[in-house]
Amino acid sequence: MIYILQQSLNALQLGSIYALIALGYTMVYGILTMINFAHGDLFMVGAFFGFMAALAFKLPFIPTLLISMIGVGLLGVAIERVAYKPLRQAPRVSAIITALGVGIFLENLTLVFYPYPQSVPQLLQNITWTIGGVTVSSLQIIIILMSLGLMVLLDFIVRRTMVGMAMRAVSWDKTIVPLMGVPVNLVISITFAIGTSLGGAAGVMYSQAFPVIDPYMGIMIGWKAFISAVVGGIGNIRGAMIGGFILGGVEIMVAAFLPSTYRDFVAFTLLLVLLIFRPYGILGQPRPQKV
Repeated sequence: MIYILQQSLNALQLGSIYALIALGYTMVYGILTMINFAHGDLFMVGAFFGFMAALAFKLPFIPTLLISMIGVGLLGVAIERVAYKPLRQAPRVSAIITALGVGIFLENLTLVFYPYPQSVPQLLQNITWTIGGVTVSSLQIIIILMSLGLMVLLDFIVRRTMVGMAMRAVSWDKTIVPLMGVPVNLVISITFAIGTSLGGAAGVMYSQAFPVIDPYMGIMIGWKAFISAVVGGIGNIRGAMIGGFILGGVEIMVAAFLPSTYRDFVAFTLLLVLLIFRPYGILGQPRPQKV
């Protein structure tokens, strides 16, 4: 029982990271019905932004986190304006290929400056406690609580603010909404800024939990976060959160009771099974077809 509780705590930590990244996928899909496959590499860039801020300015954790979020958010807006905006009316495959190209570009640009894995300085004092036989670290608590805080804040923005209302309106009908005075381009930019900044925050927190980063770290984690978004129902914000925690729990429990090499197999099998029996995800709904 103690072992299961210990692994459940680890699952919450990993699931928090997946959920934050999955939110970026689901927000972009909800607005543009496209998959930003460069999002995993933006997570990687967030980790390196945090690494550079920590080394260059010797900043503590919170300012480093904010710098990474702002930097990745601005980068996300720039990528949308330069790479994705010209393709809004193009076939979806063009946007997918472009997103993959953007991801490869970010990886190779990072390789120019950091061709080898980098060790990240610890910005948080990691204190451990043993409670009822379960080892709890301050780093785990901070990652889980900060991730949940960002998720709650995003849910509030989307459901309770004018910006969120505009996002939901654009998601529902991009053709009619501009006629009502909603600045669609601005709403899309805000969506990219928020979604990618959450990926940047996940990158900083991940680099504190697993303090070795490299330019290819976002590939597999990005795919896992995409699976989380699909499992929860891509386009549904709360579904992305649930999907992240489900996938994190599945991976940790598989590694706890089976050989760790089975983790990726189980993760992708989960996606395939879900697509067969519930193609829209746990909270997802089929989009109405306009005729």
